[in-house]
Amino acid sequence: MSSGSSSRPPARRKPGQRPASTGKSARAKPPTGKTGRSKPGTGKPSGRRGAAKPLTEAERRALEVKARRAPRAPRDPEIERRRIEERTTEEWVDEGSVRRAASGAARRASTTTGAEPPRRRQPKPLDPEVSAELVEALGAQRGARLAERLAQASEALDRERYQESRRIATSISKEAPAVAAAHELVGLANYRLGNYKHAVKALQTAQDLHPNPAMLPVIADCQRALGRWAAVDEVWAELRAASPNHEIMAEGRMVAAGALADQGDLRGAIDLMGPAAKRPKTVRDHHLRQWYVLGDLYDRVGDPINARRWFAAVAERDGEFADVSSRLRALGR
Repeated sequence: MSSGSSSRPPARRKPGQRPASTGKSARAKPPTGKTGRSKPGTGKPSGRRGAAKPLTEAERRALEVKARRAPRAPRDPEIERRRIEERTTEEWVDEGSVRRAASGAARRASTTTGAEPPRRRQPKPLDPEVSAELVEALGAQRGARLAERLAQASEALDRERYQESRRIATSISKEAPAVAAAHELVGLANYRLGNYKHAVKALQTAQDLHPNPAMLPVIADCQRALGRWAAVDEVWAELRAASPNHEIMAEGRMVAAGALADQGDLRGAIDLMGPAAKRPKTVRDHHLRQWYVLGDLYDRVGDPINARRWFAAVAERDGEFADVSSRLRALGR
């Protein structure tokens, strides 16, 4: 065997396979570079002339989705015709400025013919002293505007829109920090929302600017909710020294008694509520609240006789006061 011959043995021909022609015309041309090779996965040669462009990943996925998708149902020509006939188109007519149209609508709404539009409830007028403080701090125009806004915050608080009240009052308290009424509203809104730390801070700021005994029971109740028993005692002492009216005094007494009860001193709480046991000539709402507290304290201390007595006194004047009816039923009455 010559040195130029291949060392590999000739391939064995399969049964029935014809030998390849040895003529040049039938001989397969050898691949010239990359143009005759096939790319894996395509099954097509990658020649430059007339070769199919390889698919991108997005195109390949689109084909897979299309292959998995169920064939569309044939459309009914009659249904399509009816849909086209029922289709409506909008026609744009230029009737002038939108502002003129809106003004006309407003004038029509304000006429006396037909039903009158609902009117927004006007907030209660602000205390003239507070309005004067705002005007003095910010000038006539801006002060008058913030006085209206503060009245809106007060109205929102009365209507139990506490977050709205807090938002308005907080903005005013930042612009007019020397006005106690703004801080007071911030504190009351936070108190209603259960944000007792922020409520104490705002109410105490208001007290430093303009002392108001009516706010002391609220401050005491915030301190009670935070478990600051010494602070509750301090506020209760301050309230007694201020000697406010009976209603404010009753509120402070109930808070102080509640703080003692929270600490487990039920007998001390009953003793503190002693002045409330006196029957007034005219029974008012704060009397009913104090009697209810007495009934609750006696019930908790294990004295059902006195508990029934005070709950019955409340129910005699207002049978729907809190849960007094169910409390009496639980006590066997």
